[in-house]
Amino acid sequence: MTGHIKIGSWRRFTAIQVVAPSRGYIWAAHARLFGIPVIGYDRLSGGTGEMRWRLLDVVPVVSTRGTDMTRSAAGRLASEIVLVPTAFQSAVWTDIGRDTAVATWGSGAEEQRVELHLGPAGQLRSVLMQRWGNPDGRPFGRYPFGVDVDSERSDSGVTVPAEIRAGWWHGTARQDAGEFFRARITRVSFR
Repeated sequence: MTGHIKIGSWRRFTAIQVVAPSRGYIWAAHARLFGIPVIGYDRLSGGTGEMRWRLLDVVPVVSTRGTDMTRSAAGRLASEIVLVPTAFQSAVWTDIGRDTAVATWGSGAEEQRVELHLGPAGQLRSVLMQRWGNPDGRPFGRYPFGVDVDSERSDSGVTVPAEIRAGWWHGTARQDAGEFFRARITRVSFR
């Protein structure tokens, strides 16, 4: 994928992501901060979440793990299940309407309630949830988080998001200010 991530201001990035819905994910990316390469990853694996980012792949910028990071990473995985739609068979569907479907989906001890908002032809438009985190430096807790799907693509006979935007405060008046991620998925493969 390619796109922009908000690190102070919007910065271009390229990334590769592997999503294994029942086990976790790793998102490895490359961006630039004041022209200096920033290389790192976010991950959830082995029941532990972690972020590790370095300038020039040497100087630590962010290195965090722990209970709060793991809970936030589990929420991210739940929102990104839309990247692997075949994984929804393990979700518990509690409400399916004409334009909204609600599922409960878990990762380890962390269970997430995810609302999928659909367009008139059944296309995915957005994902909304209460995700664990500390947006804007607030105390850790559950806050509105969402992903908007601007377009879709089909790969290997499976339709997935092609262009997405994500951020905190989704569905509130602060949604635009909370957006921090914009990506175009350029290639998908399933194994």
